[in-house]
Amino acid sequence: MDNKRRSFIAGTALAGVAATGGVISLVGMKKAWDPLPSVLTAGFTTVDLSVAKTGVLYTTQWRGKPIFILKKDEEMGINKTRDVIINSNAYNITIGLCTHLGCIPSYVSAKQQFKCACHGGEFDSSGIQTFGPPPRPLDIPPFKINGNSIVIGEEGKEYKNLIGKA
Repeated sequence: MDNKRRSFIAGTALAGVAATGGVISLVGMKKAWDPLPSVLTAGFTTVDLSVAKTGVLYTTQWRGKPIFILKKDEEMGINKTRDVIINSNAYNITIGLCTHLGCIPSYVSAKQQFKCACHGGEFDSSGIQTFGPPPRPLDIPPFKINGNSIVIGEEGKEYKNLIGKA
């Protein structure tokens, strides 16, 4: 067999092996980039609001973070830029982490405010900082309203209206 032909066959075989290895590597890389099934299922939290009582703080979790849901009345003051109306009831929905250093504030119902024990930060019932070192209001998680429930982790039109994305 002639050397040119032998070189061509060897080169073609080597290229085929390299291409196969490249495809296998790309498939493996894509699987590594895709989120794990446990992450996908943890992406959304659904909360039934029909059991919520006015002035009582409900806490749930979304992606390992505490979520505060507070059903409000006129006496508590409704903030149109921070509170959402669901079936004629006002709710404040926030991530329950102080925006100063990430501590979890407690809700003092007698004063209708959130108080952070770490450095004395205070937030009103709409999550707006009123005292202390927090640099901004409590963050609002993405949410979508589905009837009398709220789906945390999905951006709905109400969420987009609150944060100015609409």
